[in-house]
Amino acid sequence: MALDPVSALVHWMDERLVIVDKPSGMLTLPDGYDREKPHLRSLLEPEVGRIWIVHRLDKDTSGLIVLARDAEAHRHLNGQFERGEVAKTYLAVVQSIPVWETQELAWRLRVDGDRRHRTVIDPHRGKPARTICRRLRAGNGLALLEIKPQTGRTHQIRAHLSAAGHPILGDRLYAGQPEHTDGRLGRMALHASGLEFRHPGTDKALAFELPLPEDMAQLIPGVAPSRQQRGSH
Repeated sequence: MALDPVSALVHWMDERLVIVDKPSGMLTLPDGYDREKPHLRSLLEPEVGRIWIVHRLDKDTSGLIVLARDAEAHRHLNGQFERGEVAKTYLAVVQSIPVWETQELAWRLRVDGDRRHRTVIDPHRGKPARTICRRLRAGNGLALLEIKPQTGRTHQIRAHLSAAGHPILGDRLYAGQPEHTDGRLGRMALHASGLEFRHPGTDKALAFELPLPEDMAQLIPGVAPSRQQRGSH
């Protein structure tokens, strides 16, 4: 994978925070087996100084991550995530077109629930999980969904959509081999497009948004990536 320059990774930054646009294929943290693989900390810290990881995205998921630039900001943001005060929005291209326009998926989930270390549906031992989905557009046997997870279970979106019969395109762990890549998508079609939280220093509400990546947009007729927005609102 050709790595983007550090300047392309930074979506927004001040003295307390860095908002990153993580490309698909990049690790958030060091690889447990190969410590030399590039990851966000190794790329950013030489340029912006020490950073603290607040939350993660799967390697193949692209999109927004907030990083702290001091320990107090890290504690403040961790608290917001733990209390469910951070609003996250994702865009996903899924296999097969849902009959519904909006749907709440609320199966209880158990992390590391099978031999493949997947998150599984478990009504007895699973923890509560809620995922709200909205169909935005469909075509070519695929659908573009807007997804707002209301809880933060590991692989929650991937497990819920797979259980609903609409696995994410390119998700080999939860869906097997992708069916409709048209030769142009070599990754999982999941993108963290929106992030809302309070600034750890000023308590001001911040909202960040990224457009749909071009490789995902080209999969469904009539979908185009919107103009990228940088900064807070």
